[in-house]
Amino acid sequence: MHSDGFTDVAAEARACTVCQPHLDHPVRPVLAGRSTAVIRIVGQAPGTRVQASGRPFTDPSGDRLRDWLGMSPEGFYDGRRVAITPMGFCFPGLDAKGGDKPPRKECAPLWQHRCTAALPGVGLTLLIGKYAQNWYLGDKAMTTLTETVLRWRDFWPQYVAAPHPSWRNNAWLKRNPWFENEVLPVLRRRVRALLDGSD
Repeated sequence: MHSDGFTDVAAEARACTVCQPHLDHPVRPVLAGRSTAVIRIVGQAPGTRVQASGRPFTDPSGDRLRDWLGMSPEGFYDGRRVAITPMGFCFPGLDAKGGDKPPRKECAPLWQHRCTAALPGVGLTLLIGKYAQNWYLGDKAMTTLTETVLRWRDFWPQYVAAPHPSWRNNAWLKRNPWFENEVLPVLRRRVRALLDGSD
């Protein structure tokens, strides 16, 4: 049987316990994909619902993200076409205000480069939130998320910078209608072309 490099990396990642001493709940690394993936999604870290389900984006944020991409749940969860590798694979816990803590800083250096090497066919990487944008865009990332997302054409077509699809960003989306009006139609066309194999 042909070995799938990403499957091997994912199996190692799911056995990782590096962050356990810093968490008050059991580690449950969540990532998805196969080496044949053509679209990659790099978000922040799993939330409480994903910690419970063990499957990425099984929450209202996932519903909005799939709408942004123009994808059905079946297509979104087809690991042969879509890889999901958040900056932190494990739920980092909640802060004093009830929001998710930042991704654990130990995770990305251990796994992001290995995931990238195991995903040679990716034609588009969606960078959700500042942690992913700063990691992948480096000096090209701007001071604020809004500035970085505004410059989305500078990173196209390799990367698309986006806000998190959380309800917490409803106000941001209302203040920045250009994201839904300008970015999403282009993003959906690119996703469709990659999935159809025409790009």
